[in-house]
Amino acid sequence: MIEFQQAAVVVPGPDGDTTVLHPTSLTLTEPRVSIIGANGSGKSTLARLINGLVEPSSGTVRIGAARNRTSPAGTDDVDPVLDTRTDGAAVRRAVGFVFTDPAAQLIMPTVAEDVALSLRRRIRGKAERREAALAVLARFGLDALADRSVHTLSGGQKQLLAIAAVLATDPAILVADEPTTLLDLRNALRISELLFGLPQQLVVVTHDLELAARADRTLVIADGRVAFDGPPAAAIAHYRASAVGISDATPPWGAP
Repeated sequence: MIEFQQAAVVVPGPDGDTTVLHPTSLTLTEPRVSIIGANGSGKSTLARLINGLVEPSSGTVRIGAARNRTSPAGTDDVDPVLDTRTDGAAVRRAVGFVFTDPAAQLIMPTVAEDVALSLRRRIRGKAERREAALAVLARFGLDALADRSVHTLSGGQKQLLAIAAVLATDPAILVADEPTTLLDLRNALRISELLFGLPQQLVVVTHDLELAARADRTLVIADGRVAFDGPPAAAIAHYRASAVGISDATPPWGAP
């Protein structure tokens, strides 16, 4: 469960404050949520509020981190309710985040070392940590690349590795910010299938309307506000109609 209570983001600047996200109240309980909207609309800010990469200037964002679906029954890896401002470290353990460009996440020299880095808090021994990292890589079909430099991987392999490294810690929620934007069609489909097959609650920000349509619920963000919230088909129709309206009102060549 993800809960926004009048959460807003205001950024100060030399010419005054800019409201990136207006006060927003939402409760997201669906297994798959997609977020769509124009560039600069505030959708990535909304997503980053979920794991504390951005903190609300006012209001609150809370994570109801129920037992991870892949954890053994009767165990609790995270606190029941977490506030992104006051429980930042716990929130980041409960909510994994995948960036558009995997280069923002892949920081170790080799594939296995990058996954092992994610496991450093859970597994202290170096040999045990590598063994666990290899098991994670095998799960994602990357074990043959374990000792390869991350810089030699293809775009699809890099994004797959970035996702594997995030999921190695078994978060309860995964937020993916335009995870297929930099990929060719084949790899985009591969990553899409992976994301929508996960047991974690998934929140995906995307310009790919086919990907957005696979969700249980879709938010349309416009001018820092939730302009539409509902079933994917209706949300996408609203977004398309809004885009056409903007296009008709402001021709790309300028008004005569």
